[in-house]
Amino acid sequence: MAADACELAGLRLASLEYESGRILREALPPAVSILNPVDLLGDALADRYELALRTVLDDPNVGGVIVIVTPQSMTEVDETAQLIGMQSRRCEKPVFGCFMGAGAVAPGIQILNSYQVPNYPVPERAVAAMAAMMRYRRWRELPPIEPESFSVDRDRVRSLIEAIRAEGRLSVSEVEAREIMEAYGISTPRALLARDAAEAARAAETMGFPVAVKIASPDILHKTEVGGIQLHLTSSSAVREAFDLIVYRASRYMAGADIWGCLVQEMVEEGKEVRIGMSRDPHFGPIMSFGLGGICIEALKDVASRVAPLDRRTAAEMMAGIRGYSLLRGVHDEQVPDLEALLDALLRLSQLVVDFPEFVELDINPLVVFEEGRGVSGIDVRLVLG
Repeated sequence: MAADACELAGLRLASLEYESGRILREALPPAVSILNPVDLLGDALADRYELALRTVLDDPNVGGVIVIVTPQSMTEVDETAQLIGMQSRRCEKPVFGCFMGAGAVAPGIQILNSYQVPNYPVPERAVAAMAAMMRYRRWRELPPIEPESFSVDRDRVRSLIEAIRAEGRLSVSEVEAREIMEAYGISTPRALLARDAAEAARAAETMGFPVAVKIASPDILHKTEVGGIQLHLTSSSAVREAFDLIVYRASRYMAGADIWGCLVQEMVEEGKEVRIGMSRDPHFGPIMSFGLGGICIEALKDVASRVAPLDRRTAAEMMAGIRGYSLLRGVHDEQVPDLEALLDALLRLSQLVVDFPEFVELDINPLVVFEEGRGVSGIDVRLVLG
């Protein structure tokens, strides 16, 4: 059970050196297994445990030991616990107890506690604790995070924040959010703000079809919930009809909302859709999150998170940490997506939320990742001020 748990947890069972094997082979009964795990058999007394534990702890290939005791009638529970505690004190390698048997081993567990040797009732929990120690050690050995600093237009973002707050608002309109993204080097599709249906049609003609039409209001953050988006519009008449319908729906859904009109936006080519988000935790600060975009984020709950600021290694780990990463990279004969541009986008957004603690929520869904060398584009952006 312990060996299986080690394999699942990513721990490697140590290969004992020849000298360790020789000592065990000469001192223990022939039926004992000296391979790892070392099986002392059911009739093992405390002296057998002491010899085996001392030998494996002295082996340079061993990083830690889990001592499993399954008591039988001849098992010396107290004496075994005592020697485990003494052996644990003479070296710096972690020694865990796994005394199985509840009340039958309770005195031995108390002795382990007196030596500050942790005991676990089942092998899997002992292995999980040792695996956590290993992960923590590896994390401690990583180089310190060194966030990249991009050349950005902080003054432009500061001016926008001050103008929004001067109006008594906390929500950022998509028009303003697009400006903020552009100031930090995050590409967004071409878009024009139209105040009426005729202006929307002219904007679409100027931009070229097909286009999308989206409600423009600082009071409406979730456009799809109010029917505030129409996609793949291919004519001026379709744009005019979409404008009137969207404004009508938004007005009914949220009476009194400040509706600026609609945003006429170019339809972008197909690519991999991802979602990047941020929520500011009162204790940890800005928590960046990443997952596949569109409806996948809600349906699959496949999200990886890291605390900003990010560096390139941490951002890459976050991307690779989702279960759907293989879909993002592309399968079979799909075009290779521009993952380097996606990394840059994550790092730029990390810099944004660190530079401006006023932002408490951020959501880009979808962020379209085009084929390699063609970058990314933030289709729908939501920002909220604290």
